[in-house]
Amino acid sequence: MVHPRATRSTRATRALRGTALTAATALALSLGLPSATATARPAPSTPEAPAALSAQADSARPGDIVASSPTSFHPLPGQPTRTRAWHMEYRSTTAKGTPNVVSGTVIVPDDGRTGPRPLVTYAVGTVGLADNCAPSAGFPKGTTVEANLIQQLTARGWAVAVTDYEGLGTPGDHTYTVGRAEGQAVLDAARAAQRLPGAVRAGVTEDSPVGIMGYSQGGQASSWAAELHSTYAPELKVKGTATGGVPADLLKVADFNNGNVGAGLILMAAVGQDAAFPELDLAKYLNDKGRHYVDFMKKNCVAIDAIAGAFKKISDVTVKNPLYEADWQQRLRESDLGARKPDAPVFLYHGTLDELIPYGVGKQLRADWCAKGAEVRWAPIPLGEHVVGAVAGAVPAADWLAGRFAGKPAHGNCG
Repeated sequence: MVHPRATRSTRATRALRGTALTAATALALSLGLPSATATARPAPSTPEAPAALSAQADSARPGDIVASSPTSFHPLPGQPTRTRAWHMEYRSTTAKGTPNVVSGTVIVPDDGRTGPRPLVTYAVGTVGLADNCAPSAGFPKGTTVEANLIQQLTARGWAVAVTDYEGLGTPGDHTYTVGRAEGQAVLDAARAAQRLPGAVRAGVTEDSPVGIMGYSQGGQASSWAAELHSTYAPELKVKGTATGGVPADLLKVADFNNGNVGAGLILMAAVGQDAAFPELDLAKYLNDKGRHYVDFMKKNCVAIDAIAGAFKKISDVTVKNPLYEADWQQRLRESDLGARKPDAPVFLYHGTLDELIPYGVGKQLRADWCAKGAEVRWAPIPLGEHVVGAVAGAVPAADWLAGRFAGKPAHGNCG
């Protein structure tokens, strides 16, 4: 029970913690744990799709809006949130450096504020490979699981931009686990939010302090955004990145999951790498069972895909393991994190018992960033497995971002 004299901020913090804990079971879906099933639905129609296919004009910039329309944001079906939201298609860049178009959502509290407000560009965890799995497809229905965590951010008065990533909700296959493409999409979502007229009128401007946040696949994407900020989008006023459960070394993660509960994510990652780099030619490595699973995974979302692939070995679905091939290893290594120093402080968290992303991978990322002089606040979550890490880390991560927005020292603990 809250004491009658508890401050408003104390009550708000406790309410946010309660919201986070109620999301634990549902988060198992979006973050890659096979705890439930889902039925694939047809991809929503997008009237602006032809524009997304057109060639980008010479004057176009990453983050420019191609098309936008009002939408709604519901953490649960029909749940009111006192927010305004827009679906958008915006320009970004592929892992190979060519222009593309990505979709996403901008969510702004409907609180009457017009001055510059904080903006969080948020990267979701694994949702699947089919277009109807995209976060923007679920927000109006209340079926995007991490909306429960995003609501904690809008409750603080912050605007949130959520990328769908390349190939979810736009033409082409989802480039799942391709770090550079993900990080660029995250940064360009922030740019797009600052150029969206309705969001600008609600206080999302070029003067807005920017935070980057994500967990699991979103941890990879947000960490890549942190590393790329200084060279790709230096005009964004990034104050810090809160990132957790980061698959910073894809080869180690694949080896860890081979034959285990997260085995389906390996094949999904192979599909994503092949989408970004068709010359890898995944098809030539697959046997009949592998071709069946790939076709199945492209039509469904993570809950079903994770169940279908659980405890399979790479040898069960291939005639030859592509991960042993030099070209595959090179491309996978290109998505490794830790080679570049984030230019803003980082809050990095990881469950010590994570069954999908080894704890040692998170510790190594911390060591690599610290060695390069980054300001890192390392926050292990004792006895936390993957979903517990997401939920237990959500409020501390948001509290840490609030400190950065307030201009307080980050107090890294690399020493």
